[in-house]
Amino acid sequence: MKRNLIIALSFCMSLVVMAQTQVAEFNPGIAANGVNYTLPKTVLKVDASAVKVVYTPGEFAKYAERYLHISGVEQEPSTQWILESLSVYQEGVPDTSKVFTVKLKDKTVAPMVQLTPSGILVAVNTRADIPEHALPESRTTHHQLDARQYLTEEILSATSTAKMAELTAQEILDIRESKNAIKRGQVESMPQDGASLKIVLDELNRQEEALTQLFVGYADTTFMARSFTVLPAEDVDEDVLFRFSRKLGFVDADDLAGEPYYMSVKDQRTVVLPDEREAAKRKIEGLVYNMPSMANVTISTMRGTVYEQSLPFAQFGTVDVLSPTLFNKGATTKLTMNPATGGIAQLEQ
Repeated sequence: MKRNLIIALSFCMSLVVMAQTQVAEFNPGIAANGVNYTLPKTVLKVDASAVKVVYTPGEFAKYAERYLHISGVEQEPSTQWILESLSVYQEGVPDTSKVFTVKLKDKTVAPMVQLTPSGILVAVNTRADIPEHALPESRTTHHQLDARQYLTEEILSATSTAKMAELTAQEILDIRESKNAIKRGQVESMPQDGASLKIVLDELNRQEEALTQLFVGYADTTFMARSFTVLPAEDVDEDVLFRFSRKLGFVDADDLAGEPYYMSVKDQRTVVLPDEREAAKRKIEGLVYNMPSMANVTISTMRGTVYEQSLPFAQFGTVDVLSPTLFNKGATTKLTMNPATGGIAQLEQ
């Protein structure tokens, strides 16, 4: 009830400014007698990055250990997803219960008021950098090499797969021997310079890798990122943020095929909220800003916690006011505000 009374305050503030006040980025905020702005609610954003690995076995997979002494080679195709990283950050969305007006008055300093495209106040008498977060695009990387171009006539004319594998393995061993001989300077026609040497070795490496794929196979990878949004109005206790399956990747939050990733947000009540009497007597004469409260944010699975951090949230705190004298004529006050919380980021006089 107490918090709702504070958040529900909707009034006009009297920041003393001249009629030539400049407004940046938010034309709809221009009012007949001033500039409208809003304070934000804090949104929690989680960007999750995953990689899909599609394995294709080599044509000679079952001969890898016999001819190349490579053990554990998979002989069946497979697909698996790997969750690589979680990126947690905050953004602000307009709080429609916190809409105010910078009134225009004579004989005062004329500040520049900068707002976000959605009307959230971020700067007065200066400009603030507003961070942008773009979700990376999905992309697939193919790793198959054309081994057929390196097969000799003898290999191609072999009458069985086992014989082809044996001859291909011998070709790989011959390539390795050639590379070692070049590195030791034991060949008759050595490359004349370092650049030529690199070209020769690179080509031999490509041949070896391509032929080895016939035994060990190859894996194509697909990168994918998903973004999840949480706008807590109160404490959140282990709500399912998303589910992730090693076979299917990201699945719906109610799809039991995926492992759940839980989100918790616990208000630490670092800001003292005014009681009803104090809120009723409060007189707003100045620039209104948020005083966010810190909250403990955790992301966890059944295996343990994967993220934990204390972060500020506007909706868990209250509002306060900067004195109008900070912006009187002759003042050089510069103010920047956190676009995610509406709190003061920097105040210079």
